[in-house]
This record gives sequence, C-alpha cells and structure tokens, in this order.
Amino acid sequence: MKLISIDNIETPELFIYKQIRDNAFSSDNSFIADSSKVVNKILKADITVKSILATQEYYDEFYELIKDKNIPKLYVATKEVMGGIIGHKLHHNVMLHGTRPPQIDLDNLDKHIIMIDEITSTENVGSIARSAAALGVNSYLMPHQGPHPFGRRALRVSMGHITMLKTHLYDDVSETLIALKSRGYTLYAAEITKESIPLSEIEVSDKWVLLMGHEGHGISKEVLALCDHVVHIEMMPDIKSFNVAVASSILMYQFKHK
Repeated sequence: MKLISIDNIETPELFIYKQIRDNAFSSDNSFIADSSKVVNKILKADITVKSILATQEYYDEFYELIKDKNIPKLYVATKEVMGGIIGHKLHHNVMLHGTRPPQIDLDNLDKHIIMIDEITSTENVGSIARSAAALGVNSYLMPHQGPHPFGRRALRVSMGHITMLKTHLYDDVSETLIALKSRGYTLYAAEITKESIPLSEIEVSDKWVLLMGHEGHGISKEVLALCDHVVHIEMMPDIKSFNVAVASSILMYQFKHK
C-alpha cells in the first residue's frame, strides 16, 4: 500500500475535496464522503473509489480494509493540512473521492420500496436511507430534482448505509407510480385525509411501495389518486404530524412486520 504524502494545501489534484459540497457533483459523477464510518461502508460496497485523503492513523487502523482495494491514489496528511485543503477544521480523519454507482432499473428493485416525493431536506433523505437499511427495505426511489443520496451531507446522515440500498432516481412521480403499479406493486401513500386508513388497521400486500411526501404540503391530490391506499399514523389530537423521516421509520417497521 503506497501512500502519497501531502504537506501542501494547494496540491491541484486535491481541490475536488474542497470543491464538492453537500449535494454537488462533477461531470463524471464524483462524490466526496467524510468520516471513517461512512468511508468504510463505501469501501465494503461495490463502488469505484478514486482516492482517499486521510491521516496516517486512519491507514494504520484500517490497513486490512484498504490494502487489496487497488485505489489509484492514497493521500496521507495531518488533520491540520486536511483542514487547510477543505477550508475548515476537521472532526474526522478521512475523506474519500468516489464515483456514484449506477442507479437500478425499476425491473430490478426489491418487492418492498420506500419512495419520496419532493422532499427538500438532505438530512431527511439520509435519515430515511439509514432507517430503510436497518429495517430491510432495500429499494429507495427519489426524484432527480431533489437532494441526492450520495450528496455529502446525506451520506453522512445515513452513516453510509445508502450503499446498502438499490437506488433509482425518477423524473416524473406520476409516470413512475403507474410503472410500478404495472409491475405488480401495491401503492401506499402516507398522508392524513378523510379517507386515509389508520396504520393499525392497514392490510399490507406482499409487494408494496410506500410513498412519503413533502415536509410541508405533503402529497398532492393528483398523486394520491394514483395510489391504491392512503395510510396515516394515529397520534394525539393536538399533534398534526411527525417529521417525515420519523414517520417513514414507523411506517416501514409496521409494513415489514404486518
């Protein structure tokens, strides 16, 4: 394992670690991941890694994980130099430059799918991914125009567990729902309406999609009309809703165990 020592924060090939922020990507689908927990999840997945920038302590601790990966560039620097490269103080000792994996076709998704519509919070995208992986809901659908699951913050919030899921980014929610229904999925929308079914009473089919809506205005009437069932979580009268990531976790758990 050959390490490339870095002591100059102006090294051109390392600019990408500073340039790619949160939900940004380069033309070659590069992404940046932070922290050993996230980086190590990526290293265990089938994801192309272009380089690692880390301290000597990281390489010493995780030598066995890295040594056979054939990663083109392994940069080593102090935390102070790493902080200088990215422009702020670090609270971890490793970063990774990788390429987003190809998305999975609808035909190759699992029988249980969590799907989001117009969610704007990167943290919620990452949190839902982490819960889905924990609960065994292994397919995750998101709109192209929303936060990407391999965005820097989404990866960090998911603790790297997004790498365990089959992901698909769609262009049109209505067309995608129709396509999923034609493939035998039952569509459940999480929303409170006059006709929505309490979670404790819902009957869950063997092959399902659970659709979560926007944090503020939820799911539109047009999209709800395409779904087979609308389900809500029973709660106290004075409470209007859960955070979407919390609601997703509750619903996925119940759907998996019904």
